[in-house]
Amino acid sequence: MLVPGIVLALVFLYYPMGGLVIAFQDFKPWLGFFHSPWAGLDNFRLMFARDDSLEVIRNTFVIAGLKIAFGLLVPFVFSLLLNELRHMFVKRLVQTLVYLPHFMSWVILGGILINLLGNNGPVNQLLGSWFGIESIPFLMQGDWFRFTVVASDIWKEFGFGTILFLAALTAVNPALYEAAEMDGAGRWKQTLNVTIPAITPIVIVLGTLSLGNILNAGFDQIFNLYNALVYDKGDIIDTFAYRAGLLKTQFSFATAVGMFKSVVSFFLIVTAYRMAFKFANYRIF
Repeated sequence: MLVPGIVLALVFLYYPMGGLVIAFQDFKPWLGFFHSPWAGLDNFRLMFARDDSLEVIRNTFVIAGLKIAFGLLVPFVFSLLLNELRHMFVKRLVQTLVYLPHFMSWVILGGILINLLGNNGPVNQLLGSWFGIESIPFLMQGDWFRFTVVASDIWKEFGFGTILFLAALTAVNPALYEAAEMDGAGRWKQTLNVTIPAITPIVIVLGTLSLGNILNAGFDQIFNLYNALVYDKGDIIDTFAYRAGLLKTQFSFATAVGMFKSVVSFFLIVTAYRMAFKFANYRIF
């Protein structure tokens, strides 16, 4: 039963890794892997020498870091608030509504956001007519673009995170709440002294494991929203490698960039699992 899965993994996951040799070559498609001239570490030196390469690495860390931080904080707070609802129909309805965007493609959401947040879009028109605010360049100015990317990603994914935290809340022993209530603790005190400590381990696990994705700032989202005006603040490693490799045909350089990302991600994932085991006693093996 394992053979089909192993074969698929070998063919589609490990066999293509042989193409990483391009990162050490001056790759010419008409010469192929075996006859392209050897370049050694020149592509990696070029990557660290170019200002735009260092810029996209910094952008990737900033955008991914903000997504991870607020992607944990927002569902954590929302799950605590949702847990206080006693009307089950309302609770399930809200949970379903906030979970729905998780299933929508960034191709669809990107088109919606571009129409809503454009200079003449409904959002800017409402801000101008109701509050007298000048048009905000949500997708045309670097800092506003970062804000839009992080906020839209949180809106799309916090429903999924809420489900994880709600699942953790169901495992809290009701006797702890009864004991706290007998000691005179109200709902706020129960939340501080029972609920939050009980789900802190899952927060630590999710936070540490998210470190492994610090270099995955969201290609689908950025690609569908960004433009040349926001490259200085919105360009990330994946979109940079896409433009260098497929649009500018700098195959060796783009492969070197992607390989750098993979190596750093590997060490971050190992570090994240060690931290999860140390602080939350979480391990897979």
